[in-house]
Amino acid sequence: MNVKARSSKAEARTQAQRERILCAAQQCFIEFGFHAAGMAKIAETAGMSPGLIYRYFENKSAIIQAIVERQLEYLREDISLNRKIDLTEEMIAGYGRAGGDDSRRLNASLLLELSAEATRDPQIAAAVLNFDEGLRHALHDWLMRSKDEGGHALPPALVPPRALILQLLFEGLRVRETRQPNLDRQLLSAALHEVIPRLLEP
Repeated sequence: MNVKARSSKAEARTQAQRERILCAAQQCFIEFGFHAAGMAKIAETAGMSPGLIYRYFENKSAIIQAIVERQLEYLREDISLNRKIDLTEEMIAGYGRAGGDDSRRLNASLLLELSAEATRDPQIAAAVLNFDEGLRHALHDWLMRSKDEGGHALPPALVPPRALILQLLFEGLRVRETRQPNLDRQLLSAALHEVIPRLLEP
């Protein structure tokens, strides 16, 4: 095996180990909260020693930052797809399903934990701010992109306020999930169909 192949294999193993830790940490944070989920609990859930985790992440704060960055990357990938989507229907279908075994979806409880932790930890606050700015930038691009490319071709002047409203809606729905997971889907559908189409048209 040549040097390049060995390096590629090592990188793949490192990435797999990091992903294993992040999935375990996300599960623990959702179940126990950031403060109750220590490195020992994360290690137990990941099926590895705490010492091994420290080879990949300096501390729990670094794990939280990595989870935030991973979620942003997932969102960017989803938004950048050159395909037409029915945003209203996707928001309705996604309500109450965030989290669980799907690490690509930001769990509502985890979002609240992140928001609370950001008020106490400057590093987490910076990561969350980067997430917010990254999401809004991706929304800007999607709203301005041509319809042939899966966008909405909105004039530049309309994009910033529309992107902000969409972001507020996304976050508001996640918070509402924690309080009212069994919200009447017909009512939710009527509300979103009233609002979303107007935000996506000039």
